[in-house]
Amino acid sequence: MTYRNRLKMYFKKPHNVILTLLFIILIYLTIIPMITIIVDTFTVHQSELMRIKGSKVGSFTLYHWSKVLFSSISNKMFYQPLFNTMIVALGTCLVSILVGGTVAWLITRTDMKYKTIISTLFIFPYIMPSWTLAMAWLNFFKNPLVGGAPGLFTVLTNIETANWFAYGQFPIIMVLGLHYAPFSYILIGGILRNMDANLEEAALLMKASRARIMRKITIPIVLPALLSTFLLVFSSAMSAFAVPAFLGTPVRYQVLTTQMYRTLNGLNPGYGYIMALIMIVIGIFILSMNQKIIGRRKSFTTITGKSSNIALIKLRRGRLFVSLLVLISTVLVCIVPLISFAVESFIVEPGNYSLSNFSTIFWIGSGSPEIANGEPGILRNPSILVGLINSVKLSVIVALVSGTLGILTGYAISKARGTKLASIVNNLAFFPYLMPSMAFGAIYLSMFAQRRGFIPPLYGTFALLVIVGSIKYLPFASRASIGAMHQLSGEIEEAGTIQGIPWLKRMVKIIIPIQKASFISGYLLPFISCMRELSLFILLVTPATRILTTLLFQYNEKGWSQYANAINLLIVFFVVGSNLIVNKVTGASIDKGIGGN
Repeated sequence: MTYRNRLKMYFKKPHNVILTLLFIILIYLTIIPMITIIVDTFTVHQSELMRIKGSKVGSFTLYHWSKVLFSSISNKMFYQPLFNTMIVALGTCLVSILVGGTVAWLITRTDMKYKTIISTLFIFPYIMPSWTLAMAWLNFFKNPLVGGAPGLFTVLTNIETANWFAYGQFPIIMVLGLHYAPFSYILIGGILRNMDANLEEAALLMKASRARIMRKITIPIVLPALLSTFLLVFSSAMSAFAVPAFLGTPVRYQVLTTQMYRTLNGLNPGYGYIMALIMIVIGIFILSMNQKIIGRRKSFTTITGKSSNIALIKLRRGRLFVSLLVLISTVLVCIVPLISFAVESFIVEPGNYSLSNFSTIFWIGSGSPEIANGEPGILRNPSILVGLINSVKLSVIVALVSGTLGILTGYAISKARGTKLASIVNNLAFFPYLMPSMAFGAIYLSMFAQRRGFIPPLYGTFALLVIVGSIKYLPFASRASIGAMHQLSGEIEEAGTIQGIPWLKRMVKIIIPIQKASFISGYLLPFISCMRELSLFILLVTPATRILTTLLFQYNEKGWSQYANAINLLIVFFVVGSNLIVNKVTGASIDKGIGGN
């Protein structure tokens, strides 16, 4: 058979055509942007001509690297934010695993009451945008020294909070830790729930104490999940932008993401690209470690059966106390912040909570010259309306694109399982997950700020937001689809092929209906993630392409906290409501995508 005929036979199979197209697209949208940002760290930019004497735009330079790593300002500009980032990420892991792991153990291994409602509510902080708890923290604990007005805690107790408690490192760690606690809960809880209880029961028969069983049996078994959780939470916390921006900016506490935002938005884009590149390298290293741990865990599986009679630990007299403590804490973290947003969005003069100071002006008012330069209420504000329309439109398009690409990726990879091309496409589809969101936005800013061949400059266009969002959330959709396709027997599609049913009809009429819930989750997760995203788009939006999350950030930066709280409440209700509606109608849910495969 000639080479031409082999090629013809190869491309007769739909999955080979899909793999080839995905390979070309993903190389262009993942590897080339990485090369572009590396080149930009050695390139003179227009805004830097005054500082780099005798240079011209596009010429080679080591100026950025020497300034960031070896100059007198390196410590303040790079090393201190890097150190702060590592401390925040480590602290976040500690809080997340401690809180999430404890709740997972109480629900799976004890006779605690109210398990169903606690388990349902505990997922909420992860579904909601990360800055939700950050704004709630400010609403409760801000002090007049920095915040300009006391928070609810000071008003109710007459105790003024210290700066270290209200702003900076401590609240950032606490807020991020609580935000990612559901992540730890799901990963660790899944292992505890599926763990063979025979080992613990045997230890009990041997009169081993509960503490010894926990130390010698339970913890070693869940250790791989703990390490995996640690690495994933560390990577996520390292790339967080919104929470450090809200809680760190008042006291000038900088992490890599906030520092990168300042440099890329200022006159030093080369500095920002170096920080983005370093964050990407750290992210790839951490998540590669996670993949190795997962692989090692599979290799050391020793449990072959599972007991259905799990001996729950009886909390005895402490049962009611522990149950109420966990329930109240969960409600405080999940529900009370929403109440604080509602209260703060009606307060005219910050810090004054008397009924006479409540007003609907920030929701339905036409605007007053004395308040926020006459800005109308959010329900009558043209800018908010444009932001809402853009957010919904962007989220829907991104969900459709990434969800559909995810289905095609899952189908093609499962059909060509074991081939080199399938392995490469699988890795390329997962690659965007390795990149911190702001760094990912930065590489597209670098790539599409100017014409690339036949593609015109895309900065400032809605198309750039769609491309960035679709590729960034492709790993979520592709993981869900790959898992779903691996569950399907090849005989199902073969029966349709024998009947002469075309490929597209087989997909629409046979494959997609069978795994509907998994595929819908692949659309839902990008949709909701996009609705609440700030870090990914903050560098790319313009006044024409503004979305709700960036508007919220801008209002908060201007000190118009009432508008920011109102917008935040709007986003939270939209995100949580969308998840609940889709879950009710289809059975798919965002929490089924947390953790991935």
